[in-house]
Amino acid sequence: MEQLIKGISDWSEVWALLIPLAILCLKKKQPAFNKPVITYLWAALAINVIIDVIWKLKTVLPRPYNTNNYLYNVHSIIRLLLFSSFFIKLNQQFLSKTKRVAPYIFLGFVLINFGLYQNFFDYGQLSSRLLSFEAVIMMFYCMQYYLFKITEDEEPGKKQPDFWIVTGLGIYYTVNFFIFLLYNELTIRLHYFAINLWNIHNFTYTILCVFIAKGLYETNE
Repeated sequence: MEQLIKGISDWSEVWALLIPLAILCLKKKQPAFNKPVITYLWAALAINVIIDVIWKLKTVLPRPYNTNNYLYNVHSIIRLLLFSSFFIKLNQQFLSKTKRVAPYIFLGFVLINFGLYQNFFDYGQLSSRLLSFEAVIMMFYCMQYYLFKITEDEEPGKKQPDFWIVTGLGIYYTVNFFIFLLYNELTIRLHYFAINLWNIHNFTYTILCVFIAKGLYETNE
């Protein structure tokens, strides 16, 4: 799996995360609903640095410790929980109970999936099941955001920081849902195609970070 790990660990996500973090240095004072997003940026930076360091040291570290697959699971869980908190903190009175329950449903899925069906520390594969379920929940959050704007006759404004962040999330998860869903099968049947396909993920992750940067920049705080 060395080629696969190399294909999905090329520092691109680390560089992408530096874009919104650089904006954060200019716009340090942020609204409360952006706090989970800021926490995510720092957590994602730390996780992705560790992911890439493990890949660089793959030939040095002993076999049980030279895989970074489990860190993608950690990243997925942290990302879902923090962006769920972001949507809840927007305090939009639309599907409020569903939004608050969704993170608990996700955590229940995590416990059942890794307790009964998959190994959280799987050496050779990412968890397509986890990543695709995360994408489903996040696409729900994005859709309800825009539905709320429509039902309240409130046009999403380009100066609203939440608009840019949600739009970035919508693009990222819509494009990557089927990549997440099919990735394990592709690595088995079309190994090199799967490696190249992950470049689409890296590109859309950069787009997400640019949109988050725009959201942080547009704050009026």
